[in-house]
Amino acid sequence: MSIVIPVYNEAPYVTAVLDAVRGAALPAGVRREIVCVNDGSSDGTRAILDAYAGEIVVHHSAVNGGKGTAIRLGLERVTGDVVVIQDADLEYDPADYTALVTPILEGRATVVYGSRFLGSCEGMRWPNRAVNAVLAWLVRVLYRQAITDEATCYKAFRADVLRGLPLRCERFEFCPEVTALLSRRGHRIVEVPIRYRARTTNQGKKIRWTDAVAAVWTLVSLRVAE
Repeated sequence: MSIVIPVYNEAPYVTAVLDAVRGAALPAGVRREIVCVNDGSSDGTRAILDAYAGEIVVHHSAVNGGKGTAIRLGLERVTGDVVVIQDADLEYDPADYTALVTPILEGRATVVYGSRFLGSCEGMRWPNRAVNAVLAWLVRVLYRQAITDEATCYKAFRADVLRGLPLRCERFEFCPEVTALLSRRGHRIVEVPIRYRARTTNQGKKIRWTDAVAAVWTLVSLRVAE
């Protein structure tokens, strides 16, 4: 199992995240590979990641290319049969890994999304809830996927399925792009409940209202282009 972590200026949080990821329980017999992509950080993140040399795979990008770019770079370096996406903050709980990957390991799914709205969702502001509701509705209408949380970070994939997608994402449009492409190829997205605790902009949250517009556009444009 490979865990891809895109990291951009997360020096205050990345050590705690890596310790949680390294210590999280996994299903019996599953080996853990951690792939961190430093997306041009300028706050000391690079030195923190280098301190884990030999324990994790690290790639340093010279410039900030965005979360989608970092994920694509991470995918070039994974060796596991299952890939999980992990943000480099403390909003998501690695203790949910087992629930997230078990449907794939048991052959019941090729893709699993961790739904904050089926589990616990603490501190999310109402504008963010509204945007998430709109995105999930669009996926249900445009792609006939009955999901509740399109924009969740916690997504798990069979590695060969994810590698087979022609991803072009650069920023946060990774989520709608991968959802659309998977749906177009006939993959059913399975959801499991997860835990989530939102952080604020002052705490380093980077997504903006423009990313919501980009997400809507990505879902609509990929449906039209099919």
